[in-house]
Amino acid sequence: MRGIHHIAIICSDYGRSKHFYVDVLGFAVLHEAWRAARSSWKCDIDAGNARIELFSFPDPPPRPSRPEACGLRHLAFAVSDLAAEAERLARLGVVVEPIRIDPYTDRRFTFFADPDGLPLELYEEPEGAE
Repeated sequence: MRGIHHIAIICSDYGRSKHFYVDVLGFAVLHEAWRAARSSWKCDIDAGNARIELFSFPDPPPRPSRPEACGLRHLAFAVSDLAAEAERLARLGVVVEPIRIDPYTDRRFTFFADPDGLPLELYEEPEGAE
């Protein structure tokens, strides 16, 4: 295996979620298609080192987040300047948790959510660091 190709996300409101991932988070649309047979949008979004596949389906059930359930816990996005990115998101109306420090890596991180409540993380990783 060479790495992660994409993460698929099903949203409840396609326009709202596309706006969030593209206009708020700043990722670029690679391809977008209406799939009439499934009454579903599919949008491939460039998330840097992987893609996000954003899907819409009629009436998807809500995602259990609390209490935490088995399966994918959250997505984490690497940023060079955590404070600046958290402030940028807050100015756009995104509720961002206070910045914390990972006790195992000494790196700073914070959490926020997408429009459907999917937990997302910003993890500070300066350019060139691994």
